[in-house]
Amino acid sequence: MKFNLNVIGNIIGILLMINGFLMLTAVPFGMYFNENSFIGILISSFVNIAVGFQFYNSTKNKGNKDLKRRDGYLIVTSSWIFMCLFGMLPYVLSGQIPSLTDAFFETVSGYTTTGATILNNIESLDHGILFWRSLTQWIGGMGIIVLAVAILPFLGIGGMQLFVAEAPGISLDKLHPRIKETAKRLWIIYISFTVLLFFILYAEGMSLFDAVNHAMTTFATGGFSTKNASIGHFDSPIIHYTIIVFMMISATNFTLIYFGLKFNFKKVFYNEEFRIYFLFVLIMSLLVFISLLQYDISNVEETFRIALFNVASIITTSGFSTANYTGWSEFLTILFFILMFFGASAGSTSGSVKIVRHVILLKNTYIELKKQIHQSGVFTLRFNNSKIPEKVVFNILAFMMLYVVIFSIGSIIMTLLGVDFMTAIGSVAASLGNVGPGIGSVGPDASYSNIPIAGKWFLSLLMFIGRLELFTFLLILTPAFWKHN
Repeated sequence: MKFNLNVIGNIIGILLMINGFLMLTAVPFGMYFNENSFIGILISSFVNIAVGFQFYNSTKNKGNKDLKRRDGYLIVTSSWIFMCLFGMLPYVLSGQIPSLTDAFFETVSGYTTTGATILNNIESLDHGILFWRSLTQWIGGMGIIVLAVAILPFLGIGGMQLFVAEAPGISLDKLHPRIKETAKRLWIIYISFTVLLFFILYAEGMSLFDAVNHAMTTFATGGFSTKNASIGHFDSPIIHYTIIVFMMISATNFTLIYFGLKFNFKKVFYNEEFRIYFLFVLIMSLLVFISLLQYDISNVEETFRIALFNVASIITTSGFSTANYTGWSEFLTILFFILMFFGASAGSTSGSVKIVRHVILLKNTYIELKKQIHQSGVFTLRFNNSKIPEKVVFNILAFMMLYVVIFSIGSIIMTLLGVDFMTAIGSVAASLGNVGPGIGSVGPDASYSNIPIAGKWFLSLLMFIGRLELFTFLLILTPAFWKHN
């Protein structure tokens, strides 16, 4: 099977042009604050648009526009790589992050909504660069490809294969049978909630600039902040609770959000994944809260808020922080490390494994135990009152096995590069799960700046792999993928 290189180049071109035009939105901030970095952003924008147009113009109206499944996987993977390579230009050309390694790491962390940073003094960056930094997370939150599929039908290109490869967790048939309409509705929800959060944060006392940035990175479950102390900088309980609420919403399946906006609350509250997700966050928060009360009972409300905020941040893979959980106790450090492997809802902007996979595997394990007792019995695995096909269970088992293998090998590689054990497992778990802050020397109050150069490139690869749900990225590394049938 040959790849449709014309369509692949065409789509990459469109995405680079979109990337370039979005860069222009950062220019006014640099000009308003009288910062020279806006020149570097302007040049970067021009390069993105020029290269993108060249890709688009040289491939349009050439050959058929049919996309096969393998084309979709290749487009998704290559699109993320191209967007990151060209998305790092504002950092480099402005001189704000002159190192190519650091600039690429920061860009990948942005687009994949990981939230890991190499910056030790975030507040020293120019406003235009900070805005672009936040915008990369907002773009990546919904997915670069989901942005494109709303446009592709107008070009005579089917977008289904792209959508499947980019967002395998979303149930397309539940929203709208047409992929263009699905993408459009997802983006309407995404933009609307981002705008709503901006107004709320601004009304609660954030500056206009901080409100814009945190609205984008919160609903993208990204975790980039304009402040060194992250959300802990804002000494306001109402801001903290607001961000908790919106982190939880953004990590909810967008299909359910859509039904909620249509006042179909029955579908929301009777959804098994939704109930388990919220209950899990609550139970873990209470566990952390009770543990913290052993050390300080002077302010119960603040302790509960800190516990809830940081648990929600890790489970939703947002990566914000109001405290350094690695400094509390060994028990809580390990607990937060384990939480990095859960994630929130499928079909959301959240990363990591996802709650639904854990639940299905637990149910399958329980059924296997019952089979040992009742060997002639017939048992059906159900989720949301629907029978789960055996092939889905096998797919999840393969995913979980692969996740553990990648984490294990990744941790070994990081230790071989000279990173200490706690930092190695923390950085790998946080990168693969798109969480952001880890444990060890990459905790919430630290950065990834001390990671060796080779380690930064390797962690960037893990961010890609995690963001694309393992299979999408790893498929293109197999010889079978490239064989012409």
